[in-house]
Amino acid sequence: MSRYENPFEEDVNPFGGGSISGKSSGKSNNDGGGFTNIDLKAKEAELKAKDAELSRKEQELKRKEDAIARAGITLEVKNWPSCLPIIHHDIANDIPIHLQRIQYVAFSTLLGLVLCLVWNLFTMLVGCFNGQGLEILFLAIIYVICGVPGGYILWYRPLYRAMRTESALKFGWFFLTYMIHICFCIYASVAPPFILAGHSLTGFFPALFFIGDRHMLGILYFVGFGLFCAESLLSIFVIQQVLMYFRGSGKAAEARREAARSTVMAAL
Repeated sequence: MSRYENPFEEDVNPFGGGSISGKSSGKSNNDGGGFTNIDLKAKEAELKAKDAELSRKEQELKRKEDAIARAGITLEVKNWPSCLPIIHHDIANDIPIHLQRIQYVAFSTLLGLVLCLVWNLFTMLVGCFNGQGLEILFLAIIYVICGVPGGYILWYRPLYRAMRTESALKFGWFFLTYMIHICFCIYASVAPPFILAGHSLTGFFPALFFIGDRHMLGILYFVGFGLFCAESLLSIFVIQQVLMYFRGSGKAAEARREAARSTVMAAL
C-alpha cells in the first residue's frame, strides 16, 4: 500500500447515489407492491363473505315464502280493482314470465264469466217485464251471486297460486273445478228445457223459442248464447294450455308421487 493511498477508496459514500441506494429503492418498491396485493385479497375475501351472506338470506327468505304458501297464509296487499281493492292480483310481479300469458288468458275467462252472468241477469230482467215471471230472475241472481265469487275462489285463485308456487296439488284442484266451470258454460250455451224450460239461461233453445213471438227478447238470448259459446271455447283453450305445461314440466309425475306419499302416510 502506498503511503498516499486512500484506505477508504473502495467504500461507498452513503450519501451518494450508489448501488446500495438502488437496492434500497428496489426493496421499497417490492414492499409497496406486497402491501397492495394484501389489500386486494382482503377486499376480495370481504366481498365473497358479503355475497355468501346475501345468498344465505335469499335462501332463507325463499324458504319462508314457500312455508307461507304451503300453509295457505296470504300476506298480499289487496290492489284489484283499483277503484275498490278487494283481492290481490299482480300477474306481472307474482307469476313467472313464461306462465304470464296463460294466466292472463285465464283471467280473461274469469272476466268473461262475469260478463256472461251479468248479461244473463239483464236478459232475465227484460224477460220479467215481458211476462216471463220472477222465477227466472231469481235464478239469474243466484247464478251471479254463486258464480262470480265461486269462479274466483274455486278455480282462478288455485290456478294463480299454482302458477306462483308451482304446486302440483294446486294444479290438480284447478283441473277438477275448472272442468265443472267448462261444463256449466256449455250447458248454459245450450240451455236445454229442463228447469223452467231452460229460460233462466241465455242459451240456444230459449233463443229459438223467443225469436218468433218476442223478437227483441230472442235477440238478447242469442247474444247471451254467443257469450257463453265464446267463454266455453276460451276456457277449453286455457285448460289445454295448462295441461300441456303441467305434463311438460314434470308436475304430473310430482303430483302422482305426492298422492302416493299421502296414501302411504294415511295407511300408516
